[in-house]
Parts: sequence; C-alpha cells; structure tokens
Amino acid sequence: MRYLTFALGKGRLADQTLELFEKVGITCEEMKDKNSRKLIFVNETLKLRFFLAKGPDVPTYVEYGAADIGVVGRDTILEEGRKVHEVLDLGYGKCKMCVCGYQDAAPLLNHHELIRVATKYPNITKDYFYNTKHQTVEIIKLNGSIELAPIVGLSEVIVDIVETGTTLKENGLEILEEVCPLSARMIVNPVSMRMENGRIKNLLSQLKGKL
Repeated sequence: MRYLTFALGKGRLADQTLELFEKVGITCEEMKDKNSRKLIFVNETLKLRFFLAKGPDVPTYVEYGAADIGVVGRDTILEEGRKVHEVLDLGYGKCKMCVCGYQDAAPLLNHHELIRVATKYPNITKDYFYNTKHQTVEIIKLNGSIELAPIVGLSEVIVDIVETGTTLKENGLEILEEVCPLSARMIVNPVSMRMENGRIKNLLSQLKGKL
C-alpha cells in the first residue's frame, strides 16, 4: 500500500487539524515534538505521511501531486486558483473576506466609481469587483498591515480577512461589503481522488462524523 501524503498549513491550522485527525484515530506523535527538525512525519502503521508548509504553498503541493491531500484556509484556495478538488469544510478558522474602509467610501462602491483597493489578495479582489460587482478598480498589492492603506490615503478601501473586526474599529474603519465566508478546507489532488478513491472517501466520511 502506498503512503497517503498530507500537506498541512503551518501554525494554528495544523494544530487544529491534528486534533481532529486524532478523533478518528489518525495520530502522528512525531509532529508533537516542537523541537523536531524533521520535515516529513510518518505514521508507518496507517501508511500516512505529513508535512507542514506555508499556507499559499499547500494548494501547489496538492495540484502537482507532491501531496494527495491538503488542509488550508479557503482564502488561500481562492487566491491561488490551483487545480484541486475542495472536498470538505472543516468548520474551524472561521472568518470572512470583506471590503472595508471609512463609512464615507460606501457611496463609491454603490456608484461604481474607479477607486483604488489595497489587498493581500489581488485575485480574490479582482474576481469580486470585476465579476460580481462589475466595477473597475485599481488593485494595489500589499504584504503588511492592510488597514494602513485608507488611513494614509493610499487607497479608498481594502479587501482583507476579518475575524473579530477589532483592528478595524480601533482605526475608525468598518466592513462595507462582505465578499465571502472563509474557513479551513480539505483539498485533494484530482489524480489521487481517482487512484485512492476508497481510502480518501473513507477518511472523509470518518471526519464528517466528527464535525
């Protein structure tokens, strides 16, 4: 039997995923050792392999078949646009992608004005404004604190993930429009889905029972 390989998004997401896996009897003791320098972790009994990757890389590993299964936030799946099957909403890591800004920017969204939008997610932003709202915008890609952009006048609005909304409130910004709900999702390589259909379906039904 070949190994089934999992790519998990690093950090809290990986911890929550391993907790969920333990509920269905999938354990990987090696991964609990925070001092380990290992890159690949193996459960020999169940013929499973795990590795941790940066969120945006997870869909890439899965598309190219370096991992059969990946767990990552839906924002990353949408932004990366890789050829993978999204098979399960894991329900944790819940938040939403929103258009945010000062209240006085709201009319600009209603009147379809040409505005500047700052974001870490140019593909999601482009899709939302061009295909859903049919509004032409100039998208500015940033990597750091997106909330800064409207405050210093770089952009009229931002598109960003909102979890609690505290940072927005503290800076006088608010949610103007909701783009889409987000949470952790499980993705599968299309070839693995065909080749390992029984094992993967079995895993999915076990996990669904615990969600």
